[in-house]
Amino acid sequence: MARWAYVNGRYLPHRQAAVHVEDRGFQFADGVYEVVSLLDGRFADMDGHMERLGRSLTELRMPWPVSPRTLEMIARELVRRNGIMNGSVYIQVTRGVAPRDFKFPADAKPTLVLTAKRVTAFAKPEQLEKGVSVITVPDIRWGRCDIKTVGLLAPVLAKQQAAESGAYEAWMIDADGLVTEGSSSNAWIVTGEGRVVTRPPSNRILNGITRLSLLRLAAARGLPVEERSFTVAEALAAREAFLSSAGTFAMPVTRIDGKPVGDGKPGPVTMALRQAYLDYVAGHGTGSMAETPA
Repeated sequence: MARWAYVNGRYLPHRQAAVHVEDRGFQFADGVYEVVSLLDGRFADMDGHMERLGRSLTELRMPWPVSPRTLEMIARELVRRNGIMNGSVYIQVTRGVAPRDFKFPADAKPTLVLTAKRVTAFAKPEQLEKGVSVITVPDIRWGRCDIKTVGLLAPVLAKQQAAESGAYEAWMIDADGLVTEGSSSNAWIVTGEGRVVTRPPSNRILNGITRLSLLRLAAARGLPVEERSFTVAEALAAREAFLSSAGTFAMPVTRIDGKPVGDGKPGPVTMALRQAYLDYVAGHGTGSMAETPA
């Protein structure tokens, strides 16, 4: 099946999809994005992603290119055209095309791009059986990590360092020695007392949409939850650790900087929260293929 993309009002063959050379997303990383997973034909947390996209646009003083409802309809149609049941939709909005100048252009029209890709499995069996490893790196990002911008060079460098180290992810460490988050995920631990801990939202982390759902699911199951910072030493002394994102849900972390977490195996709390999230999407996801008009 041919692959399709969406660019500024047009569905195009993926290989033909392009934006202008003076688009400010290309020139200045002056844009924001969201990634929404699709499980069994249903969007995961679409409302949350649309809400966060709106917040990012507001923080950067950018208008919506289309209404949130229209944007969701575009995403559904793109999924239909690509014949995807399990995968993800990437949504990017930039300030638009204008002659290169640092100041905001007066009359630029926002650029809207969507792409979709198929995913055969959101996690490999061995990752769920054995967990994944992370390394720690200094957090060198800018001071507004709460805005989901396309300016991702620092996370790219962190992710590359992780890959070259044979690790799945990099956890970034702030100037106080505390874990902020992963290069493309939020970081969690489960203490020896069974408390689920993750850093509170601030301008130092991206308030993950999957993170918010996991917090609600943990509370609904009576798990004690603490939103606070933690150190690498505390993570290594924890019973469990895991990471979360739109594409990983809850992924067990069993090694940090080569050292085992807990007994070095995925823990029951992590795996229970992962299953709870999958069940939640199955029951509350949006945009099923059955609901998508032909």
